[in-house]
Amino acid sequence: MALVAYAVVHTEPPSIFLADDIDLLHRVLALEVVARTDPVLLGPRAAEIRAALLEERWGDATVAWIRGTGTGIDVYDGKSVYSHDDLPAEMIGAQLQFTRLFSQDDVGPDERGSHA
Repeated sequence: MALVAYAVVHTEPPSIFLADDIDLLHRVLALEVVARTDPVLLGPRAAEIRAALLEERWGDATVAWIRGTGTGIDVYDGKSVYSHDDLPAEMIGAQLQFTRLFSQDDVGPDERGSHA
């Protein structure tokens, strides 16, 4: 199982960006979202954002972009990405029986034969 960082840019439709880690994700957002924005849309913030990008202050540039455009970005770090090796198809039945849903401790009233 690998870990990734990802971001959801709340455009219509939303854009999703994935990266190996949070530092790379910040650079991706800076290049693929912030730097590709028409400066006319950013107004006076364009100069501030350019300066932050040139100084490699990715977070500052992105925050200024969010404020300038009003477009939200949600960033998540350390999310799991599963591979076939992590969850082999032939093992799913065996793994399911040990999950919470299949535990006998959590049988509701309808399954015990009594109704409230």
